[in-house]
Amino acid sequence: MTALNPSGTLRIGAADLEYRMIGPTPADAPTIVMLHEGLGSAALWGDFPDRLQQATGAGVFVYSRAGYGASSPAALPRPLDYMSIEALEILPDLLDKIGFRRGLLLGHSDGASIAAIYAGGAADHRVRGVVMIAPHFIVEDMGIAAIADTRKAYETAGLKPKLARWHSNVDNTFYGWSDAWLDPKFRNWDISEYLAYIRVPVAILQDADDQYGTIRQIEIAGEECYCPVDVTIIPGAGHSPHRDAPETTLHLITEFAERILYFHEGSAGRAA
Repeated sequence: MTALNPSGTLRIGAADLEYRMIGPTPADAPTIVMLHEGLGSAALWGDFPDRLQQATGAGVFVYSRAGYGASSPAALPRPLDYMSIEALEILPDLLDKIGFRRGLLLGHSDGASIAAIYAGGAADHRVRGVVMIAPHFIVEDMGIAAIADTRKAYETAGLKPKLARWHSNVDNTFYGWSDAWLDPKFRNWDISEYLAYIRVPVAILQDADDQYGTIRQIEIAGEECYCPVDVTIIPGAGHSPHRDAPETTLHLITEFAERILYFHEGSAGRAA
């Protein structure tokens, strides 16, 4: 276990990963571990982790995966099973290093897929619930088309300098993500098998007009999961409800976290 400062880096495998630890450490309270999107980073969550910590009283741990933010660059090309590698090889080491004892995984987009793989593949009793924001379990044609459009915007329409504010090696970030998704072999990517093995409550938040995934993603969760699944459609939230509908998203996650993390402890446990 590593002593956690409010911010710093963790050596996980061959990479140095930047992180923030907000609020109490895992030794003192439940921890919400946040897993960012395919073009995200610790900083790109904005103030949402801080607001979530204040609302729940839990510690909130955010980090940038290799290839993102100020973390070490990733080796390219990324393998097409990169999300499984993150979930089953990197994340277990990270949770152990921070002294994770109990809490939630909260993932957005790619991060939600990583959370689903871990929850279904690792059987970690410390994980008491999973929040998935705009998850994807299979590849859809409309999602691939949206990624192709995002690539055009990166190369010709000014997206690159915007992303460069958040990533030290922005080409490594962008092409590591887009090259994998746009590889024809990636069309066969399917992680739905992990959903049947999740044994903790799941909350899914999505907009019906998410440009990267349809309601089919939620239907798959309903078909495959044996665990309780709470689904909320948030109109006007796009692919990033925590940015485009932050108040609703914060309320929903807070209610889920308090129900899952503090149900058996009452107000005394919440204060602790």
